[in-house]
Amino acid sequence: MDLSYLGIINASAIYRNLTPAELTERAVARGEGKLSLTGALVVKTGKYTGRSANDKFIVDTPAVHDEIAWGKVNRPITKEKYDLIKGKVLAYLQNKELFVFDGFAGADPKYTRSFRIVNELASQNLFIHQLLRRPTCEDLKNFKEDYVIIAAPGFKCIPEIDGTRSEAAILVNYEEKTVIICGSQYAGEIKKSVFSVMNYEMPKVGIFPMHCSANIGVNNDSAVFFGLSGTGKTTLSADPNRKLIGDDEHGWSDDSVFNFEGGCYAKCINLSPEGEPEIYNAIKFGSLVENVVMDDETRVFDFDDDSLAVNSRVGYPVEYIPNAELSGMSTSVPKTVIFLTADAYGVLPPISKLDKNQAMYYFVSGFTSKVAGTEIGVTEPVPTFSTCFGEPFLPLDPSVYASMLAEKVEKSGANVYLVNTGWNGTGKRMKLRYTRAMVTAALNGDIEKGEFVTDPTFGVQVPTSIEGVPSELLIPENTWEDKAAYKASCQKLAASFVENFKKYTHMSKEVVEAGPKA
Repeated sequence: MDLSYLGIINASAIYRNLTPAELTERAVARGEGKLSLTGALVVKTGKYTGRSANDKFIVDTPAVHDEIAWGKVNRPITKEKYDLIKGKVLAYLQNKELFVFDGFAGADPKYTRSFRIVNELASQNLFIHQLLRRPTCEDLKNFKEDYVIIAAPGFKCIPEIDGTRSEAAILVNYEEKTVIICGSQYAGEIKKSVFSVMNYEMPKVGIFPMHCSANIGVNNDSAVFFGLSGTGKTTLSADPNRKLIGDDEHGWSDDSVFNFEGGCYAKCINLSPEGEPEIYNAIKFGSLVENVVMDDETRVFDFDDDSLAVNSRVGYPVEYIPNAELSGMSTSVPKTVIFLTADAYGVLPPISKLDKNQAMYYFVSGFTSKVAGTEIGVTEPVPTFSTCFGEPFLPLDPSVYASMLAEKVEKSGANVYLVNTGWNGTGKRMKLRYTRAMVTAALNGDIEKGEFVTDPTFGVQVPTSIEGVPSELLIPENTWEDKAAYKASCQKLAASFVENFKKYTHMSKEVVEAGPKA
């Protein structure tokens, strides 16, 4: 290959779209990782075992300046600084073997975007080969990328010179249609860079980009599940009676919901064949495992050992999941939208129905909560808000995505539900079988046949009965012995919502007033 048009010259070799077998062989030969007993490639990513959100920058150019929602998440970097870092990265890549993957994001061919990924590491190239949508031989003959991503984890920035925060940097240049990733070997940076691009590109063509999982029923009825880490997004969308479209990133068009990706990136901590058999069995030849402790002699994993990382991961193609929709799309728009949250205050209903303005409010808020003991210094529930359930990946103002949600929901007639997989007044977390029963009732429409009451603090509509769920659990106040403590917790959480929402200055008065009453 000739990559000189990208400024990449004098590479010792360039390998394009090698097979997973070839990439695995080369990664092992180069000392990047080892094979597990099941044949998966196992690597350690060093200092960075998760996304480095504070090291991501967007190049501030006149062409995009007025589009970007600048702030704590979308930090600007000058084109001059970007050009200097890019030049040094390109120089660093000289005389090295490079691995190129040409592939696609977006299963609906009307909205596909093509990506050329240039990797320093064979293992990272294996990862993105399995995570994106793979081309046919015919596709490769006339391939022309829309965006280029260059990943050089071995290059370290010098903050004092380069204007970065650390040795790692993720630099997104929307005008040049290039992303530079350096200093971090965590493969998720590549995946989420693709997602950030799609969140910029898709609204321009009327597609609502979503950080969600999606599945489809036997009647071609699709559903989407939004939720932050630990709320059950992957678990609840993996339904034996429904096909999985994808577990993380999707687009909602006027006539389809489609996966951006061709693979999955699942957490491995405490993984077991009983708890999550689909993920457990997907860890085989062709998968990339990051930061899971493995016995060097037996090559057996210890998924409970978090000494390398709590955020241990495995990347694999969606074909490794037995109940997957391999086309990556549904030809029907979602009829059910579910927002997942894990409320540690014990006051949000386990399931409730939202009207249009409430849907926009709770979507933009993107609420869940950290629990005492999960992090050093966390001694009581801490509210966590991530805009649109995907704040780190959204370059545009939240109102853009919220308006698209409202438009798509209104046009499709979808029902929107808020599902709390967290705790109640008993101090115990909601049992998974109860949550599954509630989600099933939402998906098949049974929930709409019963009565609803209005929650006095949060204003949402709460069902009074669902088959398979004890009725006393559906109304949070019923689970509290101390009613005064219940009301105090309600007000504490409501006040957090209200305070957080003040930063969304582009939201309508109707949406603001749809929130909790503090």
